[in-house]
Amino acid sequence: MSIIFDRSLFVTNPVMRYIAYAVLALFLSVIHIVFLRFIAVSSVTPDLLFILTVWIALVEGQFSGIIAGFLCGLLFDVVSTDVQGSNALAKTLAGFVAGFFYKEGFAMTTIGSARFLMICALAALIHNVVYYFLYTRPMETGFLMFFLKYGVATTLYTTVAAVFPMLVVNRQKDW
Repeated sequence: MSIIFDRSLFVTNPVMRYIAYAVLALFLSVIHIVFLRFIAVSSVTPDLLFILTVWIALVEGQFSGIIAGFLCGLLFDVVSTDVQGSNALAKTLAGFVAGFFYKEGFAMTTIGSARFLMICALAALIHNVVYYFLYTRPMETGFLMFFLKYGVATTLYTTVAAVFPMLVVNRQKDW
C-alpha cells in the first residue's frame, strides 16, 4: 500500500506520472462537466483541463505539453457537446505555447510563482481566441463583445483558477 503513495515513484518513473496525469484529466473533466456550471459567471467557466495542460508543459516539456493538450482537448470534446476537434486544437496550441517556458529543473519554481499565472494568461488568451474562432455561435453578438466575453473574460477566469495550484506548489517546501 505504501508503494502506491510513494512520491519518489512518481518523480522517477515517467509512466506513473503519465498515468497520474490521465487519471487527473478524467477527474477534472468530470468536475468541469458536473460542478463548474454552479460557479459560472454569465456562462463563463474556468478551464481546468487547460491548467493541467500548462502544468504538464512546464513540468515535462513542450512535446509532452502538445500531446497532453491534444489528449485533454480530445477528452473534453468527447464528454462535451462542442464542435469535435476544437478543444483538441486549442489545447494543443496552448501546450505548445506553454512549453516555450519549460526549463529543466525549474518547473516547480515556475509553477509556484506569479510567472505561472502569466504563462497561463498568455496561453489561455491564445487558446480562447482559437477555440472561440471555431465556435459555432460567433454571429449571436458583435465581434468585440464576443471577444471580450469569451476571449478576455474566460482568460481572466481561468487565470484566477490557476492561482490555486500555484499556491499549493508555493506552500510545499520539499520540492
